[in-house]
Amino acid sequence: MGEVVDDVRELKRARYAVAAVFAVHGAVTGSFATRVPWIQDHASIGAGQLGLALAFPAIGASVAMPLAGRISHRFGSRTALRGLISLWTLALVLPSLAPNLYTLCLALFTYGATAGMADVAMNALGVEIENRLDKSIMSGLHGMWSAGALVGSAAGTLAAHLGSDARVHHVLAAGVLTVLGLVACRWVLDLKPTEDEEPPPRFALPPRSALLIGAVGFCAVFAEGASLDWSAVYLRDRLDSSAGLAAASTTAFTLTMAVARIAGDAVVDRFGAVRTVRVGGVLATLGGLLVVSAWHPAVAMAGFALMGLGIAVVVPLAFAAAGRSGPNPSQAIAGVATITYTSGLVAPSAIGTLAQATSLMVSFGLVTVLACGLVVFAGVLRAGDRSRPTVSPPSAAAPAPRP
Repeated sequence: MGEVVDDVRELKRARYAVAAVFAVHGAVTGSFATRVPWIQDHASIGAGQLGLALAFPAIGASVAMPLAGRISHRFGSRTALRGLISLWTLALVLPSLAPNLYTLCLALFTYGATAGMADVAMNALGVEIENRLDKSIMSGLHGMWSAGALVGSAAGTLAAHLGSDARVHHVLAAGVLTVLGLVACRWVLDLKPTEDEEPPPRFALPPRSALLIGAVGFCAVFAEGASLDWSAVYLRDRLDSSAGLAAASTTAFTLTMAVARIAGDAVVDRFGAVRTVRVGGVLATLGGLLVVSAWHPAVAMAGFALMGLGIAVVVPLAFAAAGRSGPNPSQAIAGVATITYTSGLVAPSAIGTLAQATSLMVSFGLVTVLACGLVVFAGVLRAGDRSRPTVSPPSAAAPAPRP
């Protein structure tokens, strides 16, 4: 009985440690995003060149994420996460040092590569802890990422308001976040491969199951990227809203997403992953319809808030389902992460291109159709459904060392 209590305590401690790592990861993103205007001015580039440069984090992440499983296999999950989260926090410094477009693209490629590898490693550990606790935690972990991003962006906003040099700001932020990440990693699970396990390939195509799960994640992240980047523009250009009211629509979207993620685990445990995503898809679809048919800014804001509420838990559940979808969990998680990163890269430009050819209303009609896809294809997340009894032998529940 004492060993069982100790195991539960260790798992709870590991859960809080991984949650702290998620928050650190999010804080890096928030710290960077708020200083993009400073970085643009420092590199002396225009809006078009900045758009090109900002594609490189997703490219770097997509290239590097498959390596995370091999690193975890080689060094063990704790050491791997300790190294990868440190590389990610320290990479925050690089973009602000770039003096021109070419060095900025290289810096952002590195920034994205370290972000993607740390992302896969921490999500794999989150899935492992969720498996052992036999309760949903992934939504809450991603909620902690959102909370970290909010803290990082708040600090960055203050630094920008004070007119501080982004190089100084990011050096200080990187130092603090690196220390916090290293401290948190002391208590994460330390999963190691068995002696007879073959190391995973350096690069491998994601399994078919990951492609199907990733497609659901693609729909959610497309709606997220479109709403984050275009909601304020939609209210300003289509509904003639003030700048303050237009910005508030983005706030409404991010707020409902953060709240839904933090509360999402209890909902998933009660109703299951598939039912939760289907209901979320209905809410997101209704939100999209409100946006498309909006005759008043308040209606559009309610629509964006509903979309945030509806898609909030989809990506955490996609990672959870990928981690249980076959014999190579980390490989599946990396595949899903690559697809969702690609969606986040494609969505803003796709919305802009379609809006230029037609209108923003048509663009968000596409978002609404993709949100409806969550209702139709939610069944592929059944592998992550906590309402279904699952029996996993210990050897099959180690995502980090078995990519």
